Amino acid sequence: MSDGLGDAETLARIALARTSEATAPSLESLPFQDFASLLRARLASGERDFLIYRDGSERIALSYSAFCARVGARVAALRRLGVERGDRVATLFHNDPEVPITAFAVWALGATLVPVNLGEDDERIRFVLENSLARIALCLPSLSDRTASLSGGRIPSYEVAPEREPTTPLLVALDGAAPPEPGDAALIVYTSGTTGAPKGVVLEQRNLLVDAQALADWHAIDADARTLCVLPTHHVNGLVVTLITPFLAGASTVLCRAFKTGEFWAAIEEEAVHIASVVPTLLAFLLEAPEAIEGRSLPHFRHLICGAGPLTVELAERFEARFGFRIIHGYGLSETTCYSCMLPTTLAGDEHADWMRRHGFPSIGVPLPPNEMAIHDDRGASVADGERGEIVIRGVNVMRGYYGRPEANAEAFSHGWFRSGDEGFVLRDAAGRRFFFITGRIKELIIRGGVNLSPLEIDEILNRIPGVARGLAVGFENEWYGEEVGAYVMRESDSDLDEATILAACREELPFSKSPKVVVFGSDVPVTSTGKYQRGRLRPHFEDWRKTQFRK
Repeated sequence: MSDGLGDAETLARIALARTSEATAPSLESLPFQDFASLLRARLASGERDFLIYRDGSERIALSYSAFCARVGARVAALRRLGVERGDRVATLFHNDPEVPITAFAVWALGATLVPVNLGEDDERIRFVLENSLARIALCLPSLSDRTASLSGGRIPSYEVAPEREPTTPLLVALDGAAPPEPGDAALIVYTSGTTGAPKGVVLEQRNLLVDAQALADWHAIDADARTLCVLPTHHVNGLVVTLITPFLAGASTVLCRAFKTGEFWAAIEEEAVHIASVVPTLLAFLLEAPEAIEGRSLPHFRHLICGAGPLTVELAERFEARFGFRIIHGYGLSETTCYSCMLPTTLAGDEHADWMRRHGFPSIGVPLPPNEMAIHDDRGASVADGERGEIVIRGVNVMRGYYGRPEANAEAFSHGWFRSGDEGFVLRDAAGRRFFFITGRIKELIIRGGVNLSPLEIDEILNRIPGVARGLAVGFENEWYGEEVGAYVMRESDSDLDEATILAACREELPFSKSPKVVVFGSDVPVTSTGKYQRGRLRPHFEDWRKTQFRK
């Protein structure tokens, strides 16, 4: 048993899922085999900008030379604390320059980073610190008291203090350290599910480097490109897309303390950003304050990368029409490092619009080279094009496994592919390329009278109704059909929209079985720290209708 991943049969299935029959870049074809090699190469980039940090009026710029010097000092500090290859280092940071500095230092030593989501409750954070077997916990000075309390004295905790770290050239700091290898565990990311203990996703150095290279190639990110990070960096999206990928490509990136609607377009204009990575909820926020782009000059900006949550046709169409920039929609999970598939950036305008709008759901694109994807039934067999089933993935970007969770690994890899838990389908273009679509989480499907209903399909109708700022279909317990369809709606600020109008609008476009039967109005939609809607937390709002039989 390795890292508590499972028995011999499970390990064999994991190994099968970490290879691909598709044309994929081999590890040997990568320009860098590990993070120590990558850092050494980037020393040659000298005074070119790598990292620009923005927090309101504060702006900090670090060249490649300055960044690598800070990483060298952090490597030396970690070695003084006894950190060696294979050790786990927990970090309690919000978005800050210390995030990439510490991450690259940990990886240069072949150690494992365990980023903590500060938005989780204390019980879950304690679980992460203890379950990961972290050797030490690092935190920003402002978080030292909370970190000490959470670690409970069982894990030594230290403030990162650059001003107290002696300047140590990177090459000197690494001298004598055991060099990392591509298969070293680099990251343990804990899933943020609403029930049960979080699962630790173990990713290796090769996972991060392969996925980052694929993203750099897909989006033509080179030394002249600049990305924008507004997503939390305790998650793979913020880490891989807008920190590791630009560093790998010799590009630069703008790291924001947090997403702020009124500062998003300003940062893109002032820093000459080419590509920004967002989630669908941020698109909705930007549409609610469109004046933030008025009068700005953005000739350099190319497009937005968007994934990590359900994107509706209605939201995508409104955003692209209003702002004039393409959404490059994609899909992936922590378990597959980050993105597994994405719309091509080279589609003609009508092709892009077709795949985003024509098929009821925006396409999540075609598989990236490191992996292949398929749609399977519950027996692990491929289904026909257009037929719905589970999205499955295999390739060199698939995780090592869930740390210490053999039962979860046995289920997730039961057919020799990684089973995503997401429902979807695939269609082909004229050239035979397979474009994938996601229709929702299998566990979120509404099972009414034994028939599976996709909540995303109902979301599309809800969000087209004038006066709806945000609408979500919610399956709630019902004694007559097992589950019934409800609608949770946030109204636009000037709207007096009522339940009868919403129900009538839905029944014009949906059969009675799929139509919401009751509407609950609210002022907020619960989301995870990465912007995913927490549909399950809305179910208690519909408890009053558990015994109601709804009739046409």
